[in-house]
Amino acid sequence: MRRMRVVIAEDAAVLRELLAQMLTERGHEVCAAVGDADALRAAVAEHRPDVSVVDIRMPPTHTDEGLHAAIDIRREQPGAGVLLFSQYIETKYATRLLAEGSAGVGYLLKDRVANVAEFTDALARVAAGGTALDPEVVTQLAGAGRRVEGLASLTAREREVLALMAEGRSNAAIAQTLVVSAGTVEKHVAAIFSKLGLPASEDANRRVLAVLRYLGA
Repeated sequence: MRRMRVVIAEDAAVLRELLAQMLTERGHEVCAAVGDADALRAAVAEHRPDVSVVDIRMPPTHTDEGLHAAIDIRREQPGAGVLLFSQYIETKYATRLLAEGSAGVGYLLKDRVANVAEFTDALARVAAGGTALDPEVVTQLAGAGRRVEGLASLTAREREVLALMAEGRSNAAIAQTLVVSAGTVEKHVAAIFSKLGLPASEDANRRVLAVLRYLGA
């Protein structure tokens, strides 16, 4: 895993310090660890990190300050990775961030920090321009978009593959999770693209488009 430059925005001091220590011990550079949205904006503008870990609820109202800061960061620095962090599943916030573009975006529940490998892997995917969505968030988002055109034609296994794609997993990782061959996953992915009406194009990332169609973003 390549070395990442990270900014952390979390108002709970203990968790903020834990995250910083955990990432530093694994060879990553924590450029700044702040406790509010304004400080986050300033830190990102100054350090231009690979990825920012952003708590959705921060001072002063503890509602959606982190989300608004994340959207501002993405608009000002389109290539900046942002991993939203929340104690609760708040699908409307995940959808709003995804609507701004899904490359380099993540949304995890804070419970995932307990699995250090899972958390750092998700952070690395976001820093590299991929996606990392909590499985529970994917389930709820997908439930809101079941009637999106094309999804009804997918088989149960194709839906399973697409859900794992939405979490940000590669074909190899999907194959490992489902205990099937990489070739089998590639066939499922090709079928998904076909059924969702996503032909090959140099100008569009079909994987991202398929995920957005699935989530109904």
